[in-house]
Amino acid sequence: MKVIIHNLSEEYERILKEKCDYVIKADGRYAGCQGCFGCWTKHPAECYIKDSLKQICRVIGRADELIIITENYYGTYSPEIKCILDRSIGVSTPMSTYRAKQMHHTLRYGKHNLWKNIVYGDVSEEEKETFKYLTERNAINFGYQNNDVVFISDLSEMEGNI
Repeated sequence: MKVIIHNLSEEYERILKEKCDYVIKADGRYAGCQGCFGCWTKHPAECYIKDSLKQICRVIGRADELIIITENYYGTYSPEIKCILDRSIGVSTPMSTYRAKQMHHTLRYGKHNLWKNIVYGDVSEEEKETFKYLTERNAINFGYQNNDVVFISDLSEMEGNI
């Protein structure tokens, strides 16, 4: 399953829906993670907050390919995208294991193929390096075997990179 998370305007929604199985719009119309860890222990992979992100752990956990389209915010995701990723902690379990020769949480859904970030907006060279490192670390933490970052200067370049 191919999942796209984005913070683009409504005009891109149709294009994105044609390119994947599931689209998540980071519009900020949901609560932030409360840090209760219920999605880890009490009701695995399901957030207790009853909003559009209640099942986000299961959607991201089942995605073989995850594409995140975000505006650059000082070398990281937009706040709305970050909120979605925070709410998806339930893709793993509280138990630990070694992955890539480092300690990480055990994956609830197994390994996946590709974690890809498409970044738009002004991006300095230092921010590019930060984003590349962030993408690599997120891919390992979420169980993705491959990762990629594409920096685009104009949103018209986006479609060819999905």
